[in-house]
Amino acid sequence: MTVNTPLCFRGKNILAPMVRVGTLPMRLLALDYGADIVYCEELIDIKMMQCKRVVNEILETVDFVAPNERVVFRTCERERHRVIFQMGSADAGRALAVAKLVESDVAGIDINMGCPKEYSTKGGMGAALLSDPDKIESILTTLVKGICKPVTCKIRILPSADFCIACPLSEQQVGFCLCLCHPVGVAFFGDCYLVVEDTVDLVKRIEKTGIAAIAVHGSGGSHDFIKEYGDIETFQKATAASSVMIARAAMWNPSIFRKEGPFPLRKVMQDYIKYAVRYDNHYTNTKYCLCQMLREQLETAQGKKLHVAQSTQEICEAFEMSEFYEETTALFEAKKTSLETKKQDEDDQMEDPNVIKMAVRFDKREYPPQITPKMYLLEWCRKEKHPQPVYETVQRPLDRLFCSVVTVADQKYRSALWDKSKKLAEQAAAIVCLRTLGVPEGKLCEGENHLINKRKREDQEHLNNGDHGKDLAEPSHKKASFAEESSDMNAPKMQW
Repeated sequence: MTVNTPLCFRGKNILAPMVRVGTLPMRLLALDYGADIVYCEELIDIKMMQCKRVVNEILETVDFVAPNERVVFRTCERERHRVIFQMGSADAGRALAVAKLVESDVAGIDINMGCPKEYSTKGGMGAALLSDPDKIESILTTLVKGICKPVTCKIRILPSADFCIACPLSEQQVGFCLCLCHPVGVAFFGDCYLVVEDTVDLVKRIEKTGIAAIAVHGSGGSHDFIKEYGDIETFQKATAASSVMIARAAMWNPSIFRKEGPFPLRKVMQDYIKYAVRYDNHYTNTKYCLCQMLREQLETAQGKKLHVAQSTQEICEAFEMSEFYEETTALFEAKKTSLETKKQDEDDQMEDPNVIKMAVRFDKREYPPQITPKMYLLEWCRKEKHPQPVYETVQRPLDRLFCSVVTVADQKYRSALWDKSKKLAEQAAAIVCLRTLGVPEGKLCEGENHLINKRKREDQEHLNNGDHGKDLAEPSHKKASFAEESSDMNAPKMQW
């Protein structure tokens, strides 16, 4: 598949992928200060495969949201042509599935083959891949053939490499270098060379997969060698790399990318906080990144205020940005209200006039244990010889609330209110149907509950018949619950 993108990896200054640091606020700040390309933190394929893509109309972002509603990856239009999605994977199929999920929202896909941390290597990912060239080739070839965006990878120099002769750059100062698949027998660093035959053999094999670039993590060292923008150019010339990735120096002050020189740290931190508030970054991540910037200043009055902060609002207070926080959150609330009103107007215009609606919600406290309106509706349909109820449930992306429509005897019913879960929405739809039909719904206030009595009779019959098998091992209410759930096993699920 042909790569169709203007992204080029030659002559670039790049924000390196860093765990807990490479989230949206840091990436945008690095771009503002002059970075050409930014990498997100490594995200594991299995976790990403569980996510759904959600357009966040309030923040104007694209969110990849886990089943527990946690945002795993958030991006926006500002960085769409500059952000590389770094993935941790040890399986070609999973890697391709995730790449296809995010492909339209990022500029490229990177496979992490350099992380030595246990959380990555224990799953065969990160640096563990370097010992399995066949798997590397499989993953990269699958991605190159399967997506339209460029594919890259980040590796480490293999342990067999040796330094020879003296040079201006020590072993610890050989940091992130990006090469455009141009392997040679040795890598030169000033007046020395690093013998890397095994690494070059691996790189040659990687090159044949058709990837766009390889990032080589020597031993790290930007914190020692790169203090300002001019040092980046010096580093690039010394390593003869096509581009340079910067990690810790950028983590401590992302304005390292400014040609005019770095900004004072306080301005950088305030700029970071503005992005964190603007894009609703979780306060623990914001706090972590700010602590990395403060470093030795953590024991100052400013650092102590940050240390005790337990919310984004408190972080803003610590940096005298309360007014900005209040103005921004007020704008969000106004936008949310406007979008909800607009959405409701659209719903009203598109509403099926044949659907019967009531403003009701299901409150389980009003019903006996294990008895629900859905169960009553199913019983009624069986008694009247109607097909079992069919539930169609949709989720609204704006607030992630649910609405369900139940069809009974060719008539549709739904609640006019949206609920926080699919189950509650379906129960509310069942209530609307039952009340419209004038059928009891099983509430405690309705007096004697025929469904409970029926279950008791069935249990007694089992006992009288000497049936001590599986049915007695499971209470009758569990059988009823299964019957209720089976009524909508084949019901379609839709997303708005």
